[in-house]
Amino acid sequence: MLHKFNKLPTVIAVLALLVQTDLFAKTAGTNDGIAVESARGAARGLWTPTDVHSRNLYYGPGGADSRPGKRFTFIKEDLDGTNPKFDVRDENGVKWKIKLGPEVHAETAASRIVWALGYHADEDYFVEVVHVTHLPKRLHRGQNLIAADGAIRNARLEREPGDKKVGYWKWQSAPFTGTREFNGLRVLMAVINNWDLKNVNNAIYEHDGRRIYQVSDLGASFGTTGVLIRKQKAKGNLRAFRHSKFVTKVTSERVSFATPGLPSFPYLFAPWDYIARARLRGIGRNISRADAKWMGELLGQLSAKQLRDAFRAAGYSESEVDGFTEAVQKRVAELNTL
Repeated sequence: MLHKFNKLPTVIAVLALLVQTDLFAKTAGTNDGIAVESARGAARGLWTPTDVHSRNLYYGPGGADSRPGKRFTFIKEDLDGTNPKFDVRDENGVKWKIKLGPEVHAETAASRIVWALGYHADEDYFVEVVHVTHLPKRLHRGQNLIAADGAIRNARLEREPGDKKVGYWKWQSAPFTGTREFNGLRVLMAVINNWDLKNVNNAIYEHDGRRIYQVSDLGASFGTTGVLIRKQKAKGNLRAFRHSKFVTKVTSERVSFATPGLPSFPYLFAPWDYIARARLRGIGRNISRADAKWMGELLGQLSAKQLRDAFRAAGYSESEVDGFTEAVQKRVAELNTL
């Protein structure tokens, strides 16, 4: 028992440091000294006006014509992140990243909803069975998910982006901080319960001489409001999503959301990871009610069919498709009553 008490000062220190997480919440709604016109200009690289009604959420950003081929050849394993993934090339010469594990369903659905509202997203496709040739005898991760004949079940395929990645942007100091588009994105992350909002998950691409800003990893969505020790339970989990808190505080001008939330209690004994996660809470706090309603109005333009298509494309069962659609619609209605 003594070793548990020896960690008590660390736990107390972590709790004391949590007060610093409010700093971002108080400053995130302002322009941080950046000129308004400059912020608005940068926001054009974050969000593009779109006809929400016309978006096909079954095929997503890539559309029907960009679907992956039928035969794939292994290129190399990608050891970044926590989930098994590797690069392949299809018979048409197109490069794809295959991702396995608990994020494949949630990420496929989330990318479609984010894209439908005018934000940039990866071209993701869920495929029930993929066959890959020239696989190595042993992968570092995910070997147990690959059959002896190279068949892989429940895979998410991400098309290699055509634009050059030039870095990543930070939530705390984004060039578009304070804009409606930025605050709308913060609300959207709360709507889908995307709690893994580390800065490294935000990509910057160069496209025709201008910068494109994107949340490039949406896999930790549609589950809990924060990370659990068993992370697979926190992603794409209908029961967790349905029962999670959404709006936590409303004032005359501001609204706060539960996502991203605190990590589960055992993370206190990994203090630096806990602090890093806890500081993300400000992303969902202290957001303009007007901007939250703007996002609610955009989301309200999505039909039930469009939402169902997003979850169908992600490989969920019919009961899960119904459940997630109803849960999202309930959150949209809550935004529109602010």
